[in-house]
Amino acid sequence: MDKINSQEALLAAYAACKGSLALRCIDKHDINSPKKEILCCGGTGCHASNSKELMDNLRKAIKEHGLDNDVKVIQTGCFGFCAQGPIVKVMPDNVFYVQVTPEDAAEIVEKHIVGKQLVERLLFVEPMLKERIHDYAKMSFYAKQERIALRNCGLLDPENISEYIANEGYQALAKCLFQMKPAEVVQEVLNSGICGRGGAGFPTGMKWKIAAGVQADEKYIVCNADEGDPGAFMDRSIMEGDPNSIIEAMAIGAYAIGAQHGLVYIRAEYPLAVSRLQIAIDEARKCGLLGDHIMGTDFSFDISIKLGAGAFVCGEETALIHSMEGLRGEPTTKPPFPANIGGGYWGCSTNVNNVETYASIPVIIRKGAAWYSKIGNWQPELDENGNFKRTISGNAGTKVFALAGQINNVGLVEVPMGTTLREIIYEIGGGISGGHEFKAVQTGGPSGGCITKENLDTPIDYGNLSKIGSMMGSGGMIVLSDKDCMPAMAKFYLGFTKDESCGKCTPCRIGTRRMLEMLEKICDGNGDEKMLDDLERLAKTIADTALCGLGQTAPNPILSTLRYFKDEYIAHVRDKKCPAGTCRKLFTLTITDGCIGCTKCKRNCPVGAITGELKQKHVIDQTKCIKCGACIDGCPKKAIVKD
Repeated sequence: MDKINSQEALLAAYAACKGSLALRCIDKHDINSPKKEILCCGGTGCHASNSKELMDNLRKAIKEHGLDNDVKVIQTGCFGFCAQGPIVKVMPDNVFYVQVTPEDAAEIVEKHIVGKQLVERLLFVEPMLKERIHDYAKMSFYAKQERIALRNCGLLDPENISEYIANEGYQALAKCLFQMKPAEVVQEVLNSGICGRGGAGFPTGMKWKIAAGVQADEKYIVCNADEGDPGAFMDRSIMEGDPNSIIEAMAIGAYAIGAQHGLVYIRAEYPLAVSRLQIAIDEARKCGLLGDHIMGTDFSFDISIKLGAGAFVCGEETALIHSMEGLRGEPTTKPPFPANIGGGYWGCSTNVNNVETYASIPVIIRKGAAWYSKIGNWQPELDENGNFKRTISGNAGTKVFALAGQINNVGLVEVPMGTTLREIIYEIGGGISGGHEFKAVQTGGPSGGCITKENLDTPIDYGNLSKIGSMMGSGGMIVLSDKDCMPAMAKFYLGFTKDESCGKCTPCRIGTRRMLEMLEKICDGNGDEKMLDDLERLAKTIADTALCGLGQTAPNPILSTLRYFKDEYIAHVRDKKCPAGTCRKLFTLTITDGCIGCTKCKRNCPVGAITGELKQKHVIDQTKCIKCGACIDGCPKKAIVKD
């Protein structure tokens, strides 16, 4: 592609590239079309499930049938439906195949492409309806989603900037450079109501306005891609599937605040995201969309990547900045804030936003603040000129959640703010897996809290989640069922935050360790009721005295589970029982008289703890049993119980 040196050149490139997406933008089912595109998920999860080999096999089968000129295999980013990967979508047929293996490639080509018949066994089966569906738009998982931040994931080849340009990429940046002043860009973002999707929920436009108001020769704009919550993979998927949206948004932000340099701080554990982001940066430079005099204007801006070592605390912006400077990743007290001189990167004014926040910016600029602010449940207070008037945490737009745990449809979902938990769990998520009962959902990762069935109809936004003792966080949403023990869940998160504490302040360094020790005693049956009071008192003290957000929110899983599930804690300390049957020191496995002596449990036991002859009742040696549950899973008569 030639260098783009004007807005007209960008529009010409858009017109030239647009045809490349023609087959992907048809909604109707057209299995008789001679031209086909086979879209294959190329995210990390599907790569781990051999999607690369699947694509190679598809191309091989296409070549064998002499269809090279009519059928193309396109690697895309994550489709979001991670539990069903690898995913293959055939366009313009609008057919969605799930859990596809490399061995299925030949059948897809022979039966679907050549024979014009659906491969029924690879179609998705709705958990509730028990019927196969070929059109992804009719699947419950996608039907209620509104994909803005994820708009290009699963649609475009993330390693081809031409496809991004074909889908109106970089037009928002051109609009800013040629039609808007920096202050107008800031106001547009402010009017949209979007707030930080990294967890704090501070209005993004206000953050930009503060940075823009700082008089300084040197400013930086930073993308926080240090995603560290257990079970969260929103940012990784966006960078793997749509890296150019991050580049364009950072350039827009740089223009708005007066920065010339951008940095993406990303953990080294994301090699695919790093690779695709670097490819996108290099392509943008070659096209004149990064570097000196972008699109022939006086605006110059470039981006570099900084790798992090995976410290959770570096998700906090001051710790992140220190890590980028080569220092220990520790937070500092504010003020000065990063936007202030002395508080940012090398002491310069610095604006930090996370990946998901940036991913929505180009659409907001292109379609307008009024369009975006109507999505969700935000009602902004405007002045007589229609501009945002008050500094509050808005609930406009959409939020991406990583839906995981005891749920049928595991994956990434993007829904308007105000969508209820019931809609997400039972309609989008397909209900609780294995026929179990819903117990709670943990939002906000280790910094959040649990939400019970009494609050399933709560509209999800920053204020409502805070009222019921949880938080939005970066978007992790772990669904828990009656199989899960709440004290054990709190122990898991405390173990994580204890390990991830930078150790700078005493409440976090020592306090998280003491809380974890108490939880370990409780889950082992060595606690007492006084310990519950001590645990709650210590948790509240740490929340009030820790230096940064990691320490201040570390007690949240304890406080919320004590609030809603204190009966489970009491059962552990008073009755020495785990109601969920997951704390191994609080139950024993026993084979009942229902045993028919099939020997399956004996064969499944990894430590040889089960003895017995064929067609005779078996016995578990409690001194050897590790309580892994393999015997329960394999017993055809359900004759093994937890006592």
